[in-house]
Amino acid sequence: MTQPNHLTCEYLTNPLGIDVAKPRLSWWLNDARPGARQTAFQIVADNGWDTGKVMSDQSVHVAYDGPQLGSRQRVAWKVRYWDQRGKPSAWSKPAWFEMGLLQQGDWQAQWVSAPWAGGPKTTAPCPFLRKEFRLPQPVRSARLYATALGLYECSLNGERVGEDVFTPGWTDYRKRIQYQVYDVTKLLRRGANKFGAVLGDGWAVGHVAWHDRQFYFDRPRFVAQLEITFADGSRQVVTTDGSWAAAQGPILEADMLMGESHDARLTTSHWQPVVVCDAPSAPLVAMRGPAVRRVMELKPVAPPKNVGGKWIYDLGQNMVGRVRIKVSGEAGKTLTLRFAEVLNPDGTVYTANLRGARATDHYTLAGKGTESWEPRFTFHGFRYVEVTGPKPASLTGIVLQSDTPPTGEFTCSDKLLNQLQHNIQWGQRGNFLEVPTDCPQRDERLGWTGDAQVFARTAAFNMNVAPFFTKWQNDLRDSALPGGNIPAVAPNVLWGHDGGPAWSDAVIICPWTMHLCYGDTQLLRDHYDILRGFVDCLHKESRGLIRAYEGAKWQGFGDWLAQDGTGNVFGGTPKDLIGTAYFAYGARLLSQIAARLGIREDAGKYAALCERVRRAFQRRFVTAAGLVGNGTQTCYVLALHFDLLPDKLRPLAMANLVADIERRGSKLSVGFVGSSYLPWVLSDNGRLDVAYQLLLQKQWPSWLYAVTQGATTIWERWDGWTHDKGFQDVGMNSFNHYAYGAIGAWMYAVVAGLQLDPEQPGYKHIRIQPQPGGGLTSARAKLPTMYGVAESSWRISGDKFALTITVPPNTTATVQLPGQKKPVRVEAGQHRFTTRLVK
Repeated sequence: MTQPNHLTCEYLTNPLGIDVAKPRLSWWLNDARPGARQTAFQIVADNGWDTGKVMSDQSVHVAYDGPQLGSRQRVAWKVRYWDQRGKPSAWSKPAWFEMGLLQQGDWQAQWVSAPWAGGPKTTAPCPFLRKEFRLPQPVRSARLYATALGLYECSLNGERVGEDVFTPGWTDYRKRIQYQVYDVTKLLRRGANKFGAVLGDGWAVGHVAWHDRQFYFDRPRFVAQLEITFADGSRQVVTTDGSWAAAQGPILEADMLMGESHDARLTTSHWQPVVVCDAPSAPLVAMRGPAVRRVMELKPVAPPKNVGGKWIYDLGQNMVGRVRIKVSGEAGKTLTLRFAEVLNPDGTVYTANLRGARATDHYTLAGKGTESWEPRFTFHGFRYVEVTGPKPASLTGIVLQSDTPPTGEFTCSDKLLNQLQHNIQWGQRGNFLEVPTDCPQRDERLGWTGDAQVFARTAAFNMNVAPFFTKWQNDLRDSALPGGNIPAVAPNVLWGHDGGPAWSDAVIICPWTMHLCYGDTQLLRDHYDILRGFVDCLHKESRGLIRAYEGAKWQGFGDWLAQDGTGNVFGGTPKDLIGTAYFAYGARLLSQIAARLGIREDAGKYAALCERVRRAFQRRFVTAAGLVGNGTQTCYVLALHFDLLPDKLRPLAMANLVADIERRGSKLSVGFVGSSYLPWVLSDNGRLDVAYQLLLQKQWPSWLYAVTQGATTIWERWDGWTHDKGFQDVGMNSFNHYAYGAIGAWMYAVVAGLQLDPEQPGYKHIRIQPQPGGGLTSARAKLPTMYGVAESSWRISGDKFALTITVPPNTTATVQLPGQKKPVRVEAGQHRFTTRLVK
């Protein structure tokens, strides 16, 4: 037998600086034998924790249950398991986790800032901070604990600390401030040492959305604690305090939306004392989500074109990040870089859709040979770069995203669908940057709740997003309004009303989706009070169980950007219908969550509430002839998908939905709300043929229209650009806006056939049911689950359908072949099936 591998703690490999009191441990059996499964396990840790032999098949989210963990404590652990024959495996290689600073009193450092600040309309140079100190002995180990209001990068003896970008990330800094922990042992030396930091405005000080600067604070502030243990066991702590110095340097401005300006002729000089600041009221907490990282580099796909005396570079991919340039020239010459997703017909960069975001970088040469520069504290959404001034010797795109490693793969026999999958992945890559942003280019870049909830299932296939959504669920909690409702964005910088139907519901849909995809029950337990408070709020604010009723102060965003609203961005579906449908859905989810958590009273209470809302929906919106609402596609989609209709009316509603699609020439009319459910409704109700017609439709509105126009990401609008009308409304026309990419989840589960089982979440049991159609001759989905790699791959040759599957160890699967009535249950391993297709 092999040894367990892929050991993780809170989804992470050897995490440094966590604050979870009882962190959860997971592992893969790493056993390729057919039928491999775990019947018992044992975990041993170096702090004395030994589970002994535990008779259980649980290999995911096993909670630590040893001695109470303290600040800074590192625990090494290993695991073994007993297989289906009762034989023990070899011990795994050791893994570890290390605690952060668990008590606010662990912080000895003072908050410091530079003595200058900009204003609401004016930027200020980035502060450079420094401190010199001496170490009397060789260093055995050292940890840096640091955070900022704004952004920070640290260095020790001239070497950059870590690889993270935009630390400490974005939270509501008035409620929670994340800190980071770094192992800096190798950067220190006996004798003289230099501790440096440079600060940027970031979200806390710079422009956020369309607001002026200084939304949270007037200037960047920094706190750091360097804890050093020497070879003899003694300790020394170096902290930020009044002994630090600050100076201005070459970074003249750095703003997330506006851009960064760097004058390489300038150096740090005129050092002056820092200002010691009052500590913020918000607690310092360990980082829960992944840091932003540089994940790849892109080179231009062709030599730059000279358009009107300006150089236009094409990176071939709509991306998010910034560029690194190498350039030489006369001192004082300045390069100006502007960024755009697409080009105007005359070949110039299209920047009208950026609205108030300047999205412009400046670099002034020092005149000292070949110079290399990459901004530190800004990012842009772009494919094209316009350069004015000296022509760079090279220009490289630096792709930035939260470190959510790629996981799932999907391919099929249709090249356009494969490009659609590529676009979905890049839309996620570009917008999962600290929070699930709506778009990365214009003056917005907010954590829109509606976009996130429709896409969460797709996101969890493409990348490991469990830590990302765990962190963002805290943002949702922090953003909750006094009555329990949830605003449209988190962190909340819009104030005003709640998010409304399909937007505020993200607070319950997203953690439920993480539960389904990763088997995470703790996320539901940790936030159960806020989930229950949300549904109770919907109940209280409804009228006759109708949510977002006519006359309510705010009815929500409707079916955003649907094509049935005669130009109205809210779509034509009645907002009270959408609201009531989601009210019923939220009550049902809360009932299911309560049942999973063993809260029986609530499970019954909210199941009954769901049924009451369901009946209210029928009275208000459904006729005896099966008409729903005003007959839009989304009306039928929500009623069918959320099971809001009497059984006898479902066929009539389906017929009405299909008739509307056919009247439009096999085209959809749905917006953000309806699009994510429409293909599921069709395939689940016997009209797989229509689902494939919509999927493969190339005229707009459709998923493939943008692909046929050369798109490399998902567009915000079905008609972001058309041959007859050109560009859509510049006020809202993003070419990297992932919401319509929610079709991905349907492609993975229905086209390729790799589907989870809600009754045994986290792919503990897998449903494999490929449903070929649309002329496709092959499809494949592959996903590293919490248990190991699962795969479904099929191919058609003539009338022969061949399916190959991989079922991870310690799981089972049910396989349903096309045209076969009886499913087949299989255990772990590789399996092959063939059948003949009946035309």
